[in-house]
Amino acid sequence: MDVFFLGTGAGMPAKLRNVTSIALKLLEERGAVWLFDAGEATQHQILHTSIKPRRIEKIFVTHLHGDHIYGLPGLLSSRSFQGGESEVTVYGPKGIKEYIHVSLSLSQTYLKYSLKVVEIDEGVIFEDEQFLVEARLLEHGIPSYGYRVVEKDKPGTLLADKLKEAGVQPGPIFKRIKSGESVVLEDGRVIEPGEFLGPAQKGRVVTILGDTRYCENALVLAKDADLLVHEATFSKGEEQLAHEYFHSTTNQAAKIALKAGCKQLCLTHISSRYDRNAWRELVAEAQGIFRNTEISEDFKEIHISNR
Repeated sequence: MDVFFLGTGAGMPAKLRNVTSIALKLLEERGAVWLFDAGEATQHQILHTSIKPRRIEKIFVTHLHGDHIYGLPGLLSSRSFQGGESEVTVYGPKGIKEYIHVSLSLSQTYLKYSLKVVEIDEGVIFEDEQFLVEARLLEHGIPSYGYRVVEKDKPGTLLADKLKEAGVQPGPIFKRIKSGESVVLEDGRVIEPGEFLGPAQKGRVVTILGDTRYCENALVLAKDADLLVHEATFSKGEEQLAHEYFHSTTNQAAKIALKAGCKQLCLTHISSRYDRNAWRELVAEAQGIFRNTEISEDFKEIHISNR
């Protein structure tokens, strides 16, 4: 599980930072990539990476401001010409369905794959046997969501030697026990998986927030996250300005990470008013509250290790 930043700037493209797009790479887990927002030129950014558009399975839109969605129609269109045949699901606030439909319809764009668009409310918006995704409204000028991606706990390591001692030979039975299934042997003995599996492997949690003021729902979504990706459009001391523009400061992002018990914080959505030298200061401001903080840059990747 890796978080890859395709765009990390606020408002409009800049020389040092493109506008927002974040890829959650789940290649080992499900052979897929999940995208969070698709600002202008997201597909151009992807060209400089190893990410394959045909691998994009889901796109989660935080809100409908242009710096988060202007790259979406082009990306969806180009995917048809890049070997994309599997279904894509786009999740986002009310209005995302109309935006996509009008963009593709007026440009007479015909996709070669199935596109599903889900306009979301708060709560669990996706769940399967591997993952659960929860969305909650944040505080912004228009409806803006944060997303909490929860990897479900995985069975513990199979105690193969113990099974062999019990007279069970490697084969299909091993696989059934590994999947948590009780097995009746030919001699009538019942093998319970709990006796032959190590402790369950705790799933990882990644929280990616849209644009927001400091708010309670950010804390809820970030609870015990392995990684919190939080906007920090403004520096320490600019809380009033951040409040007026429905954004957050470095210190506010750090306070969320600290109170929520996160393992790691990454600041993003950085205003172009801050140059490379200022970035170090932004990180230092947040680290004064939450030590394990870093700042995003375009093409930066963060690996989320197993717990």
